[in-house]
Amino acid sequence: MTAQPEHPADPRVPAVPRTINAIRDALAGADRTRFYTEVLAAEANKVPSVMSRWWKVAMLQRAPGADQSRANATAGRSLVSVDDLLVDGT
Repeated sequence: MTAQPEHPADPRVPAVPRTINAIRDALAGADRTRFYTEVLAAEANKVPSVMSRWWKVAMLQRAPGADQSRANATAGRSLVSVDDLLVDGT
């Protein structure tokens, strides 16, 4: 018999707030720099689409097993990498 936790941990990844600063803080290294460069250079009407695209990147970076998914896809052990879940134009 195995012991089960009384209150199982919540497997959901907390959402990154959809603000420029929250998205920036959730991104690392070169992605953070690219996001800030794109959002600052975007025309006012394009800022929401830039933020939406980078929000998805930030969320996928937080996903448990994202690095393993990329490694599996590269090695041909998986059909889809987490990065393939991103859709341009949204």
